[in-house]
Amino acid sequence: MVDGKKPAKQFETYKKVSTLGVGSFGTAYLVQCLSNNSLAVIKQIDIAQMSEDERRETLNEAKILEVLNHPNITRFREVYKTKKGKLCIVMDYADGGDLYTKIANQKKIGKVCYSEDQILDWFVQMALAIKHIHDRKILHRDIKSHNFFLTKKGIVKLGDFGIARVLSNTR
Repeated sequence: MVDGKKPAKQFETYKKVSTLGVGSFGTAYLVQCLSNNSLAVIKQIDIAQMSEDERRETLNEAKILEVLNHPNITRFREVYKTKKGKLCIVMDYADGGDLYTKIANQKKIGKVCYSEDQILDWFVQMALAIKHIHDRKILHRDIKSHNFFLTKKGIVKLGDFGIARVLSNTR
């Protein structure tokens, strides 16, 4: 603290590397953090054209990600608004792509089967991620192979909490 005031939060500066995907509400970019050269993902959402309810739901995703701290859930870094009114949610990058693409690519090369050990490893990691969010009364509501991301070290991470809900109780 300086002069009894908290220092202003310093946002990271990013350099766009590539576009990872385009959805109905926004675009996901692979970016490089200029402070340490690490890679991250920015999910950029145009909230200017959204209704108040849609804006609230979008901000909800950032709030949900911010409270989740688990090795099998995509880690939230920060959220900010651009001068053009776009909401940017910054998350860790999973360098192994998504599970759907991994399985699809395996089929393309004619090798359909994964070992039972590999499938069990992925399954346990997915179950741990889901248990973590359910313990916090959060429903993901879009569990599918497109939303499980992989690292090259074999870690599975649940992501894309765009339509998740926080429940007040579990009945």
